[in-house]
Amino acid sequence: MKILVTGGAGFIGSAVVRHIIGNTQETVINVDKLTYAGNLESLASVADSPRYHFRQVDICDRAAIDAVFAEFTPDAVMHLAAESHVDRSIDGPAAFIETNIVGTYTLLESARQFWLTLPEARKAAFRFHHISTDEVYGELGPTGLFTEQTPYSPNSPYSASKASSDHLVRAWHETYGLPTLVTNCSNNYGPYHFPEKLIPLMILNALAGKPLPVYGKGDQVRDWLYVDDHARALYTVLTQGAVAETYNIGGHNEKQNIEVVHTICNLLEELRPQKPAGVQQYRDLITHVTDRPGHDVRYAIDAGKIQRELGWTPQETFDSGIRKTVQWYLDNESWWRHVLDGSYQMQRLGLKA
Repeated sequence: MKILVTGGAGFIGSAVVRHIIGNTQETVINVDKLTYAGNLESLASVADSPRYHFRQVDICDRAAIDAVFAEFTPDAVMHLAAESHVDRSIDGPAAFIETNIVGTYTLLESARQFWLTLPEARKAAFRFHHISTDEVYGELGPTGLFTEQTPYSPNSPYSASKASSDHLVRAWHETYGLPTLVTNCSNNYGPYHFPEKLIPLMILNALAGKPLPVYGKGDQVRDWLYVDDHARALYTVLTQGAVAETYNIGGHNEKQNIEVVHTICNLLEELRPQKPAGVQQYRDLITHVTDRPGHDVRYAIDAGKIQRELGWTPQETFDSGIRKTVQWYLDNESWWRHVLDGSYQMQRLGLKA
């Protein structure tokens, strides 16, 4: 297969590209705008593969997207390109509306027009796989899990924009017959994670002796999914999933944010005992800050459907995955130094109400 991956220079997208090139015989066409979160260094291990191609294209640019379809004639699309940081969506929602909604619409229309030109056999085999988030479901109470039937109730500009894109994808199947798939995942973590998100931010702040900002009491609960497990799941859905179905992907790892931060501190005590000047214990750096507006307290995924129907289960526990993640950041300082030299300097975002 030739697979068009949008957002392939991002955190999850690059994991998907590395997985496909490293573990299958498929060809990848990576389309990425290279915003602040796109980093081609995350693809250095596959960049020289004859099965890997890159085009710097904005998914909102219809002519450029049409040209990519015409040049490569892909057999499938994996759509990961998105603005994804909740705090940034609070500060500047317009980019989220443009990329996540208008961009998805533009990509759907380009894919549909291309799909209509295919011979019947290729037309039947074509897939448009849209990768989304569990945040579209809103907030859970203290018990229960999100299932594929959970009603949508997004609470942030980010999650509202992703909910909209999910609905567009389903509508393009129902209205036009485009063979679509949707997946909704829990919080990803792992190597090459842009350091505005909780886990890499805590690791890098701790290494620098900076405060570890925890929203509120840190009692928000998330289900954590190791990014390489997610990449395997996405390829499994693309190749084995049923058209028009939704699959929830989770790691079976519910943790309070404060638990996650404590675990990182404990691992750093073991793996990097030589601390920055003036720091006695990494935990001393924990600083509780005002919670962000509209912060959902708990998300948790029921990933039973993808296990029952497609046989996927996560390989990493949280303990094994977080240890690998901390060790990766310790071993790959040059990668994150290059990231921090750019536009992002680990500043607090999302304070606007």
